[in-house]
Amino acid sequence: MSKLPDLEGLAVFAKVVELRSFAAAADDLAMSKATVSKAVTRLEERLGARLFNRTSRRLALTDAGQSLVERATRVLAEAQAAEEEASSQSSAPRGVVRMAVPMSLGITSLAPVLPGFFTAYPDVSVELHLSDATIDLVGMGFDLALRVAALPDSSLVARRLRAVKRHVVASPGYWNKHGRPTHPANLAEHRGLTYGHQNAPETWRFQKGGEEAAVRPRSVIRANNGDVLVPSLIAGVGVAVLPDFIVGAAVADGRLEAVLTDWTATPIALHLVMPPGGPRPARVEALANYLGKALAGKG
Repeated sequence: MSKLPDLEGLAVFAKVVELRSFAAAADDLAMSKATVSKAVTRLEERLGARLFNRTSRRLALTDAGQSLVERATRVLAEAQAAEEEASSQSSAPRGVVRMAVPMSLGITSLAPVLPGFFTAYPDVSVELHLSDATIDLVGMGFDLALRVAALPDSSLVARRLRAVKRHVVASPGYWNKHGRPTHPANLAEHRGLTYGHQNAPETWRFQKGGEEAAVRPRSVIRANNGDVLVPSLIAGVGVAVLPDFIVGAAVADGRLEAVLTDWTATPIALHLVMPPGGPRPARVEALANYLGKALAGKG
């Protein structure tokens, strides 16, 4: 193995992972598909390991590819950032930023502030992936994401933007018919409209002073998106625990009523997260800084 690493091969590999396609990477890098394929093959031969399992319809990382992708992505990002700085692009960001955002948050909170970003940075474009699932930023080639959660420890770089309040809600008619709970434990008697991605049953957790309470609702609807639950809530089907950006408007106009307001659901927050490493391309820093200001403190 030569002393110098195959920086081109690493960068090409990272671009293929980012775009999930050899052809798309070739177009983006202004190379032929054969050149891209040869660069990846050369890197595989150098490492002595296959990086992709390839079929005519699917491209998937092997274990070796998965272990390499984070550092290869960092090599590509640092090279792009160095070129941008050298060519004074740092003062005029340009290019595409790939961003993952939860569906409801993207529609209610992100969409209204994006026009201001494009006015300030006309040479930057944003590719949005809207999904409530937790996206593998490194493996899928995303530059940044917004996440609403109590974030576990990870290698991602996270910036907390604001707290996110959650409400225990149902329609006034539902509460009038079934009774308003005075303690979280009472929620076990109610019909739950639950939201989540895991196969395990959802547990609602609450705090009040030093007291904690947990209840597993009897779910009549379970969905991986919160907005889809709102019509059933308003119709009186059951009870849900949902963030303010989903149910705040319906609570404010009386279509839904929040109860147990002296209790706090397990705290969550809106975070902006990015893959580890740096420096980052100016376009990514520009969007991250803009959203950090635009979304902080806005419910």
